[in-house]
Amino acid sequence: MQRNWSERNLRDEKLPLIAEEWLFKARIQQYLLGSQPATWLVIGGRGAGKTRLGAEWVNSLVRGLSPFALGRHDHIALVGETLGDVREVMVDGPSGIVTISRHDRPRFEASRRRLVWDSGAVAQIFSSEDPESLRGPQFEAAWCDELGKWKNAEACFDMLQFGLRLGSQPRQLITTTPRPTRLLKRLMADPAVLQTRMRTSDNAQNLSEGFMHMVEQRYGGTRLGRQELEGELIEDRDDALWSRAAIEEARLDAVPELQRIVVAVDPPASSNKSSDACGIVAAGLDATGTVVVLADASIKAARPQDWAGAAVALYRSLQADCLVAEVNQGGDMVTAVIRTVDPDVPVKPVRARRGKWLRAEPVAMLYQQGKVRHAGRFPELEDEMCDFGPNGLSNGRSPDRLDALVWAVNELMPDRSAHPRIREFL
Repeated sequence: MQRNWSERNLRDEKLPLIAEEWLFKARIQQYLLGSQPATWLVIGGRGAGKTRLGAEWVNSLVRGLSPFALGRHDHIALVGETLGDVREVMVDGPSGIVTISRHDRPRFEASRRRLVWDSGAVAQIFSSEDPESLRGPQFEAAWCDELGKWKNAEACFDMLQFGLRLGSQPRQLITTTPRPTRLLKRLMADPAVLQTRMRTSDNAQNLSEGFMHMVEQRYGGTRLGRQELEGELIEDRDDALWSRAAIEEARLDAVPELQRIVVAVDPPASSNKSSDACGIVAAGLDATGTVVVLADASIKAARPQDWAGAAVALYRSLQADCLVAEVNQGGDMVTAVIRTVDPDVPVKPVRARRGKWLRAEPVAMLYQQGKVRHAGRFPELEDEMCDFGPNGLSNGRSPDRLDALVWAVNELMPDRSAHPRIREFL
């Protein structure tokens, strides 16, 4: 029988060892192909495989295996929130360095706070609680775990940078669940830092089916779920009109009986790949006079007929009373486009005469008074709400979803939301 390539080039006794290598089990996000960055930032959800990646990265550096290493590394730093976390998670945990090591398994010397390999490689452990302990030692590489939880994050990280001075190219891997800390945001904004994002669901095959079902049912779409499962960095602006806590308080478990339903449309100024999205938001009014947000069907449309079709489809599915469409950008053309999709849909054109902040402010007050509720989770709409300050969104884009929401609330509660507060200065 003709042998395959691996059998022709390797001794038979080596084949089982090769088969055990992580290369055959890892996901593509856990490998660096053709890249050797000085700083690799891996942001992921719980159970996404961050710790296994860090342990395999250290294992590869010690053994000098590609693609993580071009040669053996002998001086490595392991930095975690506490010394206990380093040992229990990074070293001895189910996905830790000792657990996953093959062939040359390191031994832990507790008194000297280090891992030692028979090859002579040493990995010292450090805690974010003691940045000064990093003053003096020097390394070729460092694995920093759960940076978002570090106690003295910036001081500890800065001390580590001074110690990364051995070898031809000192390197560091940072694995963390996202938290809006100043250090993490600084690293994410640095163009020299390579970023990889991993979701919990990406690693579902290595997690309990019951766990995945539970967290998706309980936390899917929530702020906590987006942070802990999707690996998203979520934060509130201090000067925003809404907060995520306030939106969570406005959440409804079920849709009440509604007296009116409207679909509000905020059309983009143009239709091309770089244009803003078309905001399409549906809301209803219940018997108590409370507005209930029902849907966010906003889209980026290549043609006007696309956003018009989406708005009409939502109108039909909810059996709404009318479409409310802002006509500042397109004038009569907005109504005409909707008519080409369905000539029977009642369209109420509205025109903005005040700035976006002044229009949105009284609607935000209605949220504070419990007069607007959300029947579901609308992540992209709620992101805009919590990022909308006096100067607009932080990314400079138009708040299209928020604009559509404001038009919907204005239509359902014109006496309460149409006019902003008038401040008197004495």
